[in-house]
Amino acid sequence: MIRMPGKSFAGEAPPLSTEQLALRAELVRDVQTLASEIGERNVIHYRELTAAAEFIERSFADAGLRSRRDTYEVDDQPCHNIEAEVPGQSPEAIVIGAHYDSVVGAPGANDNGSGVAAVLALARRFAGQPTARTLRFVAFVNEEPGHFQTELMGSWVYASRCKSRGDRIAGMLSLETIGCFFKEPRSQNYPVPALGMIYPDRGNFIAFVGDLSSRKLVRKAIARFRQHATVPSEGAVLPASVPGVGWSDHWSFWQHGYPALMVTDTAPFRYPHYHQRSDTPDQLDYDAMTRVVSGVEHVIAELAQVE
Repeated sequence: MIRMPGKSFAGEAPPLSTEQLALRAELVRDVQTLASEIGERNVIHYRELTAAAEFIERSFADAGLRSRRDTYEVDDQPCHNIEAEVPGQSPEAIVIGAHYDSVVGAPGANDNGSGVAAVLALARRFAGQPTARTLRFVAFVNEEPGHFQTELMGSWVYASRCKSRGDRIAGMLSLETIGCFFKEPRSQNYPVPALGMIYPDRGNFIAFVGDLSSRKLVRKAIARFRQHATVPSEGAVLPASVPGVGWSDHWSFWQHGYPALMVTDTAPFRYPHYHQRSDTPDQLDYDAMTRVVSGVEHVIAELAQVE
């Protein structure tokens, strides 16, 4: 286990800037669309899953980006990963992704409407920017149980096809449940008791989590985040066997030899509405979420070598 050294933000957060207020409004709007207007979305609720995919495609188009469907079938139904690319000088890519399906029985505001809203907001901010590396913004399908950590997981299909084509992926960032923050003591739990002796017991931080093979990516990302973010952060490099460490789409990229990390509020180890019908938009802390996305924007700029 490696805890990333360095000073995390620990002061009183300043008011959101004008730019951040605009970002916050986007996040609120898109989470509302996914979790309230569309609602539960998965292969059982296929019409809603399709509506979510179409909403993501429209959002990319409105940002001036052309999207592509990476399609495969589950139970004789076409399922789509949605990819929008910002070409760089090099084909070597940074992938920023989040899954847009929700678990059966839940509207999925935090899991993972929050991550998808962040991906869309970040795509808008990098659309048309000159970069050295190519940026790929991807909304993955079928991450939740039923397909989780199987070859029917959308990110598995995507990463497998990347590997088969010989795509060069320098790093992947999985944005997974990023909207829950608590200041109260003992609001943060851990899958292994020993971690609670090292990491905070207050759930007021965002975590950057990677496996041992992705430690360089985690180190670089958390260092850049801490230079700019106004929300506490923790970085962890842990064996993939630790519960929770591989619980999102970054896991699929590990299986295909690509460095990847998860940006998360730690989901079930903090969020009381995880995989519940109560995972609704009103449960999210949009100010903290805005600060996270704003910080991740700087991380992406560093990784993509924005000119």
